[in-house]
Amino acid sequence: MKAGCDYEGKDLVCAISTGGFILPTYLRTVFNRTIKKSEIKKISFHGLRHTHATLLLKSGVHPKVVQERLGHRSIQTTLDTYSHIILGIQEIAATSIQKSLYKKPENNSENVYEIYPK
Repeated sequence: MKAGCDYEGKDLVCAISTGGFILPTYLRTVFNRTIKKSEIKKISFHGLRHTHATLLLKSGVHPKVVQERLGHRSIQTTLDTYSHIILGIQEIAATSIQKSLYKKPENNSENVYEIYPK
């Protein structure tokens, strides 16, 4: 620790070299500079949060996990905000229940018990 006795142990995930808070204006400046250098579409820092949630949900991550990662107090907040992202959610549910109800039983004689033997 280069800061020595000037180090502020605040147990932060992202901190300056002395362990203190990163000022939002500095973070925004560095973020915007990085976006410009990378030549990707400009996005707000808060937009990263929405992008993160959207990518997780589109890849099939359970909404409860997304809720926890975003720090929403209730899963309802997450679902209200992002449920439109999960395209075809009703069709997926209908197909899933259809497969469950109409699944053809496997013809596995080991698991078949006769109630009235022949």
